[in-house]
Amino acid sequence: MKKYLWGFPFFALLVGAFLFSCQQEDVSSSAEETATDAVTATAARYAAQIDSVTSKHCKGKLTAIDSTALPATILTYLSTNYPKAAIAFAGTDASGKYVVGIVVDGQPKGLLFDASGAFTKLLEHYGKRAKLTPVATADLPATITTYVSMNYAAATIKKAGKNADGTYFVAISTSETIKVLVFDASGSFKEEQTPPKGKGHRGRK
Repeated sequence: MKKYLWGFPFFALLVGAFLFSCQQEDVSSSAEETATDAVTATAARYAAQIDSVTSKHCKGKLTAIDSTALPATILTYLSTNYPKAAIAFAGTDASGKYVVGIVVDGQPKGLLFDASGAFTKLLEHYGKRAKLTPVATADLPATITTYVSMNYAAATIKKAGKNADGTYFVAISTSETIKVLVFDASGSFKEEQTPPKGKGHRGRK
């Protein structure tokens, strides 16, 4: 009986440790997913901002919006033409036009819609600027890691990637907030961005 009473608390302790370990793993996984989403969304927004079609047809910089705020006509267009797509970024310009970045079978595409939600055209160079190649923290240029350690001392690099132009997107975590830092191909800092909230709309399968 004494052996059983001793064994039960020990068993409970093991179960508790196991559950705590699972919770920690879930939190870590969630943080990793959030950082990945942040880098993807920022790269998508960056690609939309500098695409030649966007800069020619849109007025001013794009303002990020939640995908749920898109007009029904746009969501219907996406569900009809890209049923398996996920929205990585959605934004509007000063004149009310919409730019939507989607990912289809791993390939990013950018679409331009007018203020009424009618499809206008595909963005020309969006794909290569939105598609990222993962970069391990250890493989980042020293100029980037040095910049982060000097300017964000309490931050941790969670995720990083670079596009076809060589632009780096680095997600850092500080005070439970995810920020994405953008660096050019040489590792020089360009800007800090707060990624859009939410994971975006996923089309019907």
